[in-house]
Amino acid sequence: MTLLDGITSRTIDTRRLSVGILERAGDDPATPAERTVVLVHGNVSSSLFWQEIMQDLPSDVRVIAVDLRGFGSTENAPIDATRGVRDFSDDLFATLESLGIPAAHLVGWSMGGGVVMQYALDHPVLSLTLQAPVSPYGFGGTRRDGSRLTDDDAGTGGGGANPDFVQRLTDRDTTDEAQTSPRSVFRSGYVSGGYAGENEDLWVESMLTTSTAEGNYPGDGVASDNWPGFAAGTIGVLNTMSPKHFDVSAIVQLSPKPPILWIHGTADAIVSDTSFFDLNYLGQLGVVPGWPGADVAPAQEMVSQTRDVLDAYRAAGGSVTEVELEGVGHAPHLERPAEFRQALLAAIGYLGTPVDPAPPTEAIILRSAD
Repeated sequence: MTLLDGITSRTIDTRRLSVGILERAGDDPATPAERTVVLVHGNVSSSLFWQEIMQDLPSDVRVIAVDLRGFGSTENAPIDATRGVRDFSDDLFATLESLGIPAAHLVGWSMGGGVVMQYALDHPVLSLTLQAPVSPYGFGGTRRDGSRLTDDDAGTGGGGANPDFVQRLTDRDTTDEAQTSPRSVFRSGYVSGGYAGENEDLWVESMLTTSTAEGNYPGDGVASDNWPGFAAGTIGVLNTMSPKHFDVSAIVQLSPKPPILWIHGTADAIVSDTSFFDLNYLGQLGVVPGWPGADVAPAQEMVSQTRDVLDAYRAAGGSVTEVELEGVGHAPHLERPAEFRQALLAAIGYLGTPVDPAPPTEAIILRSAD
């Protein structure tokens, strides 16, 4: 692995599997929970993606980035998708248990947002930061209210993965010669067109840690009589987020309710009300032929669903802050690290070295209420 200055890696044995984590040299294991931050990556990535923000956080904050199973340096144990993302969240609990951390501030990106929401349903947390999170109702196949479009969740899960992209992950393709190469997908899907970071090779390296062994990415699919002809399977990464298996909207009923920060960009190509990774939206655009129409297969309103659930969380007594970044893609922590850092430190109630008091002009805090 390529590690940036001050970042260290190790593998720890838990009661479930061996887990890779990144830490910062000099962080104190005795740091209290209220200043401990745990970072959880998303799909087709790893803890390597968090390194820049790890470097930027104050020295008296303990920060740990965890590799989910089948990513980074964690074991590629098979994933039982019928449990939703619980294999991931249970692994995370076992990891923090091994580290002697009973509770912490959890940060989840994309699929990792779903993992930390599931974690909060099962275990105490101090706060949740959701960066471009998967909708609380899963990925694909639902109406605005979260109701499933079909009994078999057609068009969701492992069958929707592009086979050439999967093969290029397996082959560890680092080129940009095809639209389906990991590097091209990073540029078109993970960040907006204005991103010009110096560590793109590292982000591609992180994507290429994805295990494509059976039971990992992408997972299986089954034939369906419903458009587009396949439905969710039972193993692997993409099936964990099928609405057949995944629904964390019950966070509205949590008691006590940890404060939530939701940070996302307006130019996100993956998690959006018009997602280019949603088969129904691609059908609406004519990219996938035979689309049966919006009455049968509407595009999933992912951002609106998240806002609806978090509005309900707030109405039920929870504290929610939404930060929307204009023109930013799926990775605010890469594209706008200063804004992300400021929002995160505010979310965890950091009382150490003051951060810039003036809000950045690019960040729009839409709602902040207790």
